[in-house]
Parts: sequence; structure tokens; C-alpha cells
Amino acid sequence: MDDTLTSRAGWRDALPTVLGYIGISMAFGIVAKAAGLSTWLIVLISAIDYGGSAQFVLVTMVGSHSSIVAIAFAVFLVNARMILMSMTLAPYFNRYSLWRNIWLGTFVTDESFALGMSKVNVIQNRLSFPWFNTVNLVSYVSWLLGTFLGAVLGGLVTDPSKFGLDFAITAMFIGLLIAQISSDKTIKLALQAAVVVFVLVLIYLFLIFVPKNFVVLLVTICGCLFGMVMKRVFD
Repeated sequence: MDDTLTSRAGWRDALPTVLGYIGISMAFGIVAKAAGLSTWLIVLISAIDYGGSAQFVLVTMVGSHSSIVAIAFAVFLVNARMILMSMTLAPYFNRYSLWRNIWLGTFVTDESFALGMSKVNVIQNRLSFPWFNTVNLVSYVSWLLGTFLGAVLGGLVTDPSKFGLDFAITAMFIGLLIAQISSDKTIKLALQAAVVVFVLVLIYLFLIFVPKNFVVLLVTICGCLFGMVMKRVFD
């Protein structure tokens, strides 16, 4: 990752995440196909929802004949962390119009957020619309392509875990975490490690006592607060 903010740089920076997107979206396509959904409905879900884990929740709840209200609420809870991510990114785009900001926020994902924060560390607190828009669109197109391939292959592959597809998103997050930690020279490594350990412990504890749909949101909020306090006190 270099210090340029062009569309070409966005393509280059987003490419390492493409295989992860395709892998997990293929797994979604396969799971959704096994649930009895048509290929084009599966692709439509990815195009409109574009929510990663939320899409798996949606398909599972559709299969169990849950109400539309319950499905919508569950999907919202799983994706609510995007509100926090968008609020974090917003100050870097305040020189752009409202509609451009809405456009960027619509396509934000965990991976594009992580790439954006890594870029901020590299180029001293700057981001551009061309760069981030390209990152978002590369991610979106990769997700749709993987979903379509998974839906087509769904009749042939009944167990995604045999091919490691269920680990693709985990591997991608590990790579993004390492990249972000190594690129941020403004925060001590020990402090970053403390936040990572805190988040891991919190996830373990919350999975025992808190409904799964709330875990990601609560851990995100607690992790941000803990990191902010630690930075003010020890950095």
C-alpha cells in the first residue's frame, strides 16, 4: 500500500481482498441454493443486502419461515456496526458533497473500512473519493461474482467446508488486521495488542451471555471505547 489516492491505487489496494470476497460469497451462494432459493434471487439478495454475515442470517431465517419484521430486525442488528464505521470515515470526506458521502457509505464493508484506516495511517489522515469509491466497487463486484458462481455451483457442492470456503472471510480479516497494525506507526504495538486481546476476550464472554446478533455490535462499541481510553492514558 503506497501513498497515492487515485482510482488505480484503489484497484491495486483492493485486489488482495478479492479472493476473500469471492470465497465467502460463493459459500453464501451454495448455502442459499441448498435452502431452495433460485440463482437470480440469491444474486438479488447480495446486490441489495450486501451484508456478509447478515445474508447468512437472512437465508437461515427464511428457511425457518420467520416473519419479515423479524428478518429485517435481525439483519439490521448484524449490520448496525456499519453505522459506527461510517461515522469514523465521515470526517475524511467532509469536503465532498452529501450525495457522494451517501454513495460511499452505502457500499462500506468491514474490509473497505479496514483498508481505509490502513491508508489513513500511510498517508497521514487523508482519503479521497476516487480511491475509496474504487475500493468499494471492486469489493461489491467481487461479492456479486462470487455469489453468482456459488449459486450456479450450489447443486454440485453441498458442503462448503470441504473446500475451506467457510474460512475465507476469517483469513481475510486476519490479513487486514496484520496490515493495519503493521502500517500504523503512530500507536505503540503493545497498545494495539492490548486492544486486540481485549476484543478477543470480550467476544468469548459475550458469546456465552449475549444473543449472537448483538455480539458484533456490542464488541465493536466496547472495543472502540477501550482503545480510546487506552490511547489517552498510555500513548
